[in-house]
Amino acid sequence: MISTEVVPPSGGAGRRPVFGGRFVTAVSLGSVLNPINSSVIAVALVAIGEAFGAGADRTTWLVAALYLATAVGQPTMGRLADRLGPRRVHLAGTALVGAGGLLGCLGWSLPALVAARVIIGLGTSAAYPAAMAMVRRRAERLNGGTPGGVLSALAIAGQVSMAVGPPLGGLLIAAGGWRMTFLVNVPLAAAGMAAALAWLPEDGPRDTGASLWRALDPAGVLLFTAALTALLVFLMDLGHPRWWLLGASLASLAALTAWELRARAPFIDLRMLAHNRALTTTYVRYGVTMLVTYCFVYGWTLWLEQATDRSASAAGMLMLPSFVVATGVSAFAARRRVRPSLVAGAAALSIGCGGLLLLDHRAPLRALLLVSVVFGVQNGLNIVTNQAAMYAQAPAEQTGAAAGLLRTFMYLGAIASAGLIGLAYGHRATDAGLHRLAAVLTVVALALLAVTAVDRTLAKNVT
Repeated sequence: MISTEVVPPSGGAGRRPVFGGRFVTAVSLGSVLNPINSSVIAVALVAIGEAFGAGADRTTWLVAALYLATAVGQPTMGRLADRLGPRRVHLAGTALVGAGGLLGCLGWSLPALVAARVIIGLGTSAAYPAAMAMVRRRAERLNGGTPGGVLSALAIAGQVSMAVGPPLGGLLIAAGGWRMTFLVNVPLAAAGMAAALAWLPEDGPRDTGASLWRALDPAGVLLFTAALTALLVFLMDLGHPRWWLLGASLASLAALTAWELRARAPFIDLRMLAHNRALTTTYVRYGVTMLVTYCFVYGWTLWLEQATDRSASAAGMLMLPSFVVATGVSAFAARRRVRPSLVAGAAALSIGCGGLLLLDHRAPLRALLLVSVVFGVQNGLNIVTNQAAMYAQAPAEQTGAAAGLLRTFMYLGAIASAGLIGLAYGHRATDAGLHRLAAVLTVVALALLAVTAVDRTLAKNVT
């Protein structure tokens, strides 16, 4: 029976600590690169568009490129971490981040910047699955149990860096222009590599089983990339849907399924997912949760700027309570059982979405702050507990790949949220558009609450 309790075992006096501060700091430093790059670009899009004479329809590819590269890169890097060693993959990915940052700083065209964002996305994909693989190996070697504290640290690092991204971007642009939002990756990558070299345990011998090329399943990766690319382009303009793109995505998914069921070392192990219902449920639950969360993060802030006439900085300040509360709640939830925390998180998500239905452009500041806090509570509960569920449910030898696939579902939610926001708002965010978006999100959140409350794959493992 798999235990989904997130409470680390209590050791006797003098017991050797399993995860020291240096280890936690090193894996957390690597994990901040992805959320920072996800959010820092937001304040640079206008300046980049002006520099290259590009409109929003083209500059948004700087956001989409990172999402797409990360969605594909996370499980790929996870598989490499399981085969080659997580520390090696962590270091290689961090070096890629620095290279992508340098390319972006020198970027001579918008396509060059998109290429830089793809490289950064692939590089930042390494840290989280490699961290989870290292945590699993260290915990098993030292009999450390479920590492609630480390999972909490990773969740908090993501929350804090996501919050820091926009104001950091503003400061960098003020100091040296939009190119600085790329160049900042060079010192960040250098610091991450130094910490990894100094504080992360060296890997053992490489897995010398099946050839690495076969283990990576390049055909599966290409089919998965094709399916996601077609789906992303389709979702970016739901107001004028190009149905052939959806058909192409579905056809690619069908081909991927047929290929993966025959592959000896599939990119996505569909048989394992079919038999491991608990893990598959966690993936879907996390993807739906992040769909709603990203709709709030981007859709609510867009409404604050366009419907209530607040500045970008004022809208950003109203998001701060959400990130601050999420950080504190993550630390609390990491030492609680998964199932009650997930039910509470889904309930908070439903309450937050219902709160959006009650807002209009005349809403008082206290109402806006309350909504921000409620979404912070759900974020803190849902992120760390879904991570803990995945950690408990995944096969130990596939921890890196399983962690990467969890992040893939997160970015699938992010990709879908962009299309849903565009469909609800049209050309401009209004009260009516917010209410349309909130109505859909409330239904989704309530369905998530009902499914989570009766989920036997969680209930049977919790006393």
